Amino acid sequence: MTQTIGLTYDLRSDYLAEGYTEEQVAEFDMDDTVDALEAALRSLGYNTDRIGHARALCGRLVAGDRWDLVFNIAEGVNGRCREAQVPALLELYGIPYTCSDPLVCAATLDKAVAKRLVQAAGLHTPRFCVIGSQAELEADSLPLKLPVFAKPIAEGTGKGIDAASRIEDIATLRAACRQLLARYGQPVLIEEYLPGREFTTAIVGTGAAARVIGTMEIRIKDGAPAADYSYVIKEQCDQFVDYLPAPDEPLRADVDRLALAAYRALECRDVGRVDIRCDRDGRPAFIEINPLPGIHPHHSDLPMIAAQQGIGYVELIGAIVGSAFQRAGGNNGR
Repeated sequence: MTQTIGLTYDLRSDYLAEGYTEEQVAEFDMDDTVDALEAALRSLGYNTDRIGHARALCGRLVAGDRWDLVFNIAEGVNGRCREAQVPALLELYGIPYTCSDPLVCAATLDKAVAKRLVQAAGLHTPRFCVIGSQAELEADSLPLKLPVFAKPIAEGTGKGIDAASRIEDIATLRAACRQLLARYGQPVLIEEYLPGREFTTAIVGTGAAARVIGTMEIRIKDGAPAADYSYVIKEQCDQFVDYLPAPDEPLRADVDRLALAAYRALECRDVGRVDIRCDRDGRPAFIEINPLPGIHPHHSDLPMIAAQQGIGYVELIGAIVGSAFQRAGGNNGR
């Protein structure tokens, strides 16, 4: 009997129609992403059922609908635990799903929590602190070396990051934190600035079976509106970014080892993408991890990395589904 895979996702078009801004929906998927995912799953021999966002999932679950597996790429809307909402609902009803569980999704969206866990595992990440309120801005000193980098603690897609994110003095830092606290309504992560090369590493599998499938170097072009991987640059990456397969050199091996160790330490499942940047000594440092990486076949980093390594989009989706079925104790027969 052919298995049915449900699809959970947040579409930009749905939320724009509800009055959200372009920046607010930046993490959400385009319609053609879901089209591509569904086509890949069908080519693998599965039936598919488009569910939609968490609220739609609630209605379907209450109505009694069930699936052999849910392929989850829903980012959620509100709060630092928003990526955990769909996984938690599926666990409540005992339905297997792709990607990480609620605990991991919540812990990794909060960048400071993820960094503390990575530090506890003995892995390198830049020193950091968290500013949670205006009152915390009054200190005359900072327990970090300048320059520093400031960003919202629980956002993705470069939201809250621009040319002013790299900060050289305390007065400018205070002004930047005030702006970020007011705009995003969440704490600000401040970390010592990493001036070196930047990489992102794709991983598939779970636990001991997890493996690096490739690493890509991110190079911001001359003349870009910021020297770092900001919101504007990510939204206009075709114009401002070169994405290159990481060269086969000792540094690449160090990046891969750090990425895989962080993925396992944070207990991610099935697929993930780890962002790494080198410090002033050229040593790779963990920045953050995405347990729900974008899967647009042409514009998202994960499929781009896979393509650079000769892994097709359908093969990539099949590897994610295969890992999820294996974890669920079932089979992925069609």
